[in-house]
Amino acid sequence: MEVLEQKVKSNNPQVDNLYLDMNGIIHPCARPQQNGGAPVGSEQEIFDNIYAYTDKILKIVKPQKVLYLAIDGVAPKAKLNQQRSRRFRTAKEAEEQRDREAEIKANWKD
Repeated sequence: MEVLEQKVKSNNPQVDNLYLDMNGIIHPCARPQQNGGAPVGSEQEIFDNIYAYTDKILKIVKPQKVLYLAIDGVAPKAKLNQQRSRRFRTAKEAEEQRDREAEIKANWKD
């Protein structure tokens, strides 16, 4: 372990502030099977994976002053699904609008 610590120390400058986007950590820890790992069995296992991964980063980087953990928005897959449903809804609403306009124009001429 000492050899690894020496290599890390010699290859990494001192870091005062570390800012982590936790979405990039939470998602792979919650669904490791997408990266060839075994599926998680429980919510506690997900938290344990997140803690272990974050702890590994902290042992390597060792920020001196600030550790900032940012969690924003939904996970990437959920965000894609949300955008897809929004596009389908927008397309359906536009089609309904065209149908209403065509019906109004048809009734107007009568």
